Order: sequence, then C-alpha cells, then structure tokens
Amino acid sequence: MIQFLLNREMREEQDLSPNMTVLNYLRTRVGKTGTKEGCASGDCGACTVVLGEREGEHIRYQTVNACLTFVSALHGKQLITVEDLKSKDGSLHPVQQAMVDFHGSQCGFCTPGFIMSMFALSKNTPSADRHDILEALGGNLCRCTGYRPIVDAALAIAEQPQRADDFSRYEAEILAALDRIQVDTQITLNGNGQVCYSPVSSDELAALLVQHPDARLLAGGTDLALEVTQLYRELPKMIYVGKVADMKQLEEDEHQLVIGAARSLSDSYEALSRVFPDLGELLHRFASLQIRNQGTLGGNIGNASPIGDAPPVLMALNARLVLRKGDTVRDLPIEEYFLGYKLTALEAGEFIEQIIVPKPTANQHFRVYKLSKRLDDDISAVCGAFNLTIEDGTVTGARIGFGGMAAVPKRAAACERALLGQPWNHATVKAAMKALTGDFEPLSDFRASKEYRSKTASNLLYKFFIEQQSLTPETRVTSYV
Repeated sequence: MIQFLLNREMREEQDLSPNMTVLNYLRTRVGKTGTKEGCASGDCGACTVVLGEREGEHIRYQTVNACLTFVSALHGKQLITVEDLKSKDGSLHPVQQAMVDFHGSQCGFCTPGFIMSMFALSKNTPSADRHDILEALGGNLCRCTGYRPIVDAALAIAEQPQRADDFSRYEAEILAALDRIQVDTQITLNGNGQVCYSPVSSDELAALLVQHPDARLLAGGTDLALEVTQLYRELPKMIYVGKVADMKQLEEDEHQLVIGAARSLSDSYEALSRVFPDLGELLHRFASLQIRNQGTLGGNIGNASPIGDAPPVLMALNARLVLRKGDTVRDLPIEEYFLGYKLTALEAGEFIEQIIVPKPTANQHFRVYKLSKRLDDDISAVCGAFNLTIEDGTVTGARIGFGGMAAVPKRAAACERALLGQPWNHATVKAAMKALTGDFEPLSDFRASKEYRSKTASNLLYKFFIEQQSLTPETRVTSYV
C-alpha cells in the first residue's frame, strides 16, 4: 500500500498497478485532467507536476514529469497539480494570474506544465533571475513559440514581493499530515498481477534482489518508464530504490566523493559542480530540471546507454563503482562495467551501490563537451570528456572518455597513448587527433552521421587545447546564452 497527499487530501492505494504512471493515475483514477500528455517520454513537460517533501521545517517542491513517474514514487509525498493552485476563494494563484496578464497562454496545451514549473520556481527561488527562469522552464516546450511572454510572466513574479498562498498558509498542516505516513519501513504495491517492492535500506535491497534477481530496479524511472509508455511493455516485478536512505547520501573527504547510486542528479549538483566546475556546466544541460530531479547518477550508468552523459565523464575522472550482491561487495573501474550494447558486468542479483569519484590533483586539467541539436533538454550526439595531467609542459596523464561514438561509452585508448609522455603542443595534439579517429567506428542515426561524429570528436580535443592555452577567443556556445 502507498500513502500520499493529493494536495491536502490523504490518499491510500493498495490494489494499484505499479506500472501506472502518475499522469494516468491523475487522469483516469481521480479525474484531474489539467495535467496533459504530450510526448509520453519526458521531453515536452506538458505533464509537469510538483512533488512536495519535508526538508527540515519546510516543504521542498520539485517538478517531475508525470508521464515518467510511477505511482510507487508518491509514497510519503505531496502531489500537487495545476488544479490545486487556485485559492480556496477561487482566485487564481499568482503564477496563473501572471500567465494571464502577460498573455503567456496561446493554444493552452503546454500551459499547465509551464504553470507548475513556475510555481515550483516561485516557492524555491522567490527572487529568481533570468538564468534561474530559463533553467526552470528548460524542460517545458511551447508549440506556439510563445516563450517571451511566458518568461516575462516568470520575471514579473520574481520581481514582486512574495505573496502568501494556500501552500504557505497550510504548510504546518501539510507537514503534520506527511509526518503521519510511515516512510521508514518497507512497503509493497500490488495490482494487475504486478508488484513493486520499496525497501528503505541497502541491506533490504540486497536481500530482495537476491530473492528476486529477475526484478527490474527502479530509481528515477526516467529511462525505465519508457518501456511502458513507448514500447507498451509490462514490468511484472520492480524494486524501487527511491526510499533507500543510505543510497541517497553523498560523502566527501579530501580525496574523493562517494555518491549513493540512488541520489538524484539535482541533489548531486552542488558537490559535483564545486569540485569539477566543467561537470557543473554539463549538468545544466543534462536533460531538463524535471529529469534531473528524478534521475540518478546510478541509473544513468546502470541503463548502459551508449549516449548517457555521465559514463564518459566518469571514465575520464577515473571513477569506480561499488557493486553489491547480498553481503558481497566488489569495486570495479567504471570502464570495465560496460561489456557491450546494453550489456554490463553486473551479475544476477547485483546492483550499483555507490559511485566513487577521485578529486582532481595538481596539474590536472578537466573539460567536458556535449554536442546536441538543442542546447537544453536534449540527448548527446557526442559527449567528450578530457582529463589530462600536464607537468613542465609534458603530458604525464591522459584519460579521455566518449559517449555516442560506439555501442558503449568508451575511452579513446589510441589518443591517450599518442598524448602520454609527449610535449603539450600543437604538433602533439594534431597527432592525437589523428589517432582518435581510429579509436571509434561510430554509426549514423537521426542525431548525427558517422562522419560528423568522427570529425567533431577529434575537433573537441583541439577545442580543449585552445581553452587550456587560455587564448582570448570564446569557444563555448553556452557563453552566449
């Protein structure tokens, strides 16, 4: 059974398919049709809803894509939809009124999703600037090209003194209701012949996965849910890791970051961007805020996609995975995890428990570049990560990882060999660029041709060289946004 608040109404669901998305639950079970289905793949944001959770003495609001969120993720949380924003007296919420005042709604189909993203932004960052607004709205697509009035509406909200709404007025009541839901014990959701287990510790998870090695692990669901929404498959048995508290922690010492595999990308952002500023740049372009609020670093590795953004970066950073099966734990370099297309080194009943990322050392230079058709909310055509150690003008260490260039994320071994022990100069870089073209045999698809991938991958090394030389020309498109 799962328990959650639908706005301020306590809901208990026992006989409910774990394959049901929050979007379908809202539209078919409770008749809240304001939340729209657009792409059913987490791309357009028309289905955006907000989840509220206790954080200290207040509620933390996060946008998610309802089309990719399974109902099991609702346990212990508050679910807020566009219908819930108006006040008890029937007046519009300030973000709704701003959208009306600035004529931000055209055909209106995308409007509920934009409203929910603006609502969460107004609660979490009341004095948002333009950068905050563009990031918050980056996962919402408008088919009528009405972005200017929508952004103007968000700017107007940020410029106004924060006004009380029903969510602030009833916050104490909502927190008390959330506290009555038992979230520290394992729950099970059954329905339609399907089952989802929700353990609360890694020990419980390990025991469950040994008992049910055929179960699919569910973290943010931003990839797994596509099997249901796009391929119309049934997932008979899942284990949801979103309640495994010790796998959502991040520990840091002078040498490394240890990140729980179930920690969201949003929650990992502060530490990763502080230690690796260039990785922070990538995370801003990692899908959308809705996806980052749900998706996990462990999930981005675990699904073994050849175009996942995290694996090539972690390869360049010499990251290691802590894998667990029952009580047995092993440490594996991340490049040894990927064996073939969607094929990994995981044994039956084994899972990724932690990701260990060493901190940079002296003379280490790290850069990461993402090439995609859109700046935000898009999948990479090529993602290249470069981590070079340069001492007294000589390359003494080289780790270069690429995504989108092979059936698996992969290091550029020949390129690395061409750099190691060589002077860091134009001639060495040109030789390494030539070697890099032999490291991969990319495929052509709708994102890019094989020729484009091969050429741009080698050019990214030259881009790295230009940036490292601290020359005047600006090379990054993000610097012009």
